[in-house]
Amino acid sequence: MESLLSLAFDNLSSFDGSKIKKGLKQVEGLLAQICLSNPPNNNHRSSQQQSQLQSSQSRKGLSDLAPDPAFREFFKLQEGFEWNVAQRLLTTLDWLVVRGGDGHYDLLIVNALDLIQGVLLLHPPSKILFSRSVHMNLLLDLLEPINSPQIQSATIITLVVALLDVPQNMRVFEQLDGLLTITSLFKSRETGREVKFRLTEFLYFYLTPEIPPTQSQQQQQSPIKQSSSSKALVAVNGKESGGGGGGERGGATLSVETKKQFVERYLPGVVDELLKDLDTYKPFAGVLS
Repeated sequence: MESLLSLAFDNLSSFDGSKIKKGLKQVEGLLAQICLSNPPNNNHRSSQQQSQLQSSQSRKGLSDLAPDPAFREFFKLQEGFEWNVAQRLLTTLDWLVVRGGDGHYDLLIVNALDLIQGVLLLHPPSKILFSRSVHMNLLLDLLEPINSPQIQSATIITLVVALLDVPQNMRVFEQLDGLLTITSLFKSRETGREVKFRLTEFLYFYLTPEIPPTQSQQQQQSPIKQSSSSKALVAVNGKESGGGGGGERGGATLSVETKKQFVERYLPGVVDELLKDLDTYKPFAGVLS
């Protein structure tokens, strides 16, 4: 797997758009191979059993992937700096953003964002990268009106994935005026329907209760025990973000009431309706509420 990642990283590090596209495709292929891996087929299963098996495999959690040797190898490689895919994708994304002002790299930017989402879901410890303001600011910059609706929508989804279950990242998002960016885009008449829909989803997500990750939750997220290199990745990024054990920047959770007050600063009179919808319709199937 190191050789596959090495080839992809070489292409992602290129200054040639076609090679970057190839590198993104290589990463996508690797992630797809891991996510779509199936247990050995049993020819003696009935057609009904086969159908039920395919249905159950349509949605997988990390615990379902844990027995797969390819996933276990990938997960372990992500624990260090050398093979961490999320870090490489963020570096590539930054390069594309700097040089993509004319829209030439828009599709590659969206592809990179989609892959970042996938990597963070497969390796949740990599979310700590977004405790660094430089990486969080990169996402917030992509929400500026100059960017296409496709980029804005993909960025909002990436933000949700990066913030989910990581209060430390949420505090960095708030300190960088992320809520101002979100609500300004929401209020703008230039913002299209699809982006406003994603922004509404984000506000629903933001107003859900925060639960500090317990040891058991961390084990569920990370089916493979973290090595010292993984802990170093977390420690270094946490230190660079100014994270510590206490204070808001250290990852302390905030109540829904406190976050409601934050949103009220920018969207007065809207929060109560959002909370009512959240309670009535449970847009996340009740998982986050």
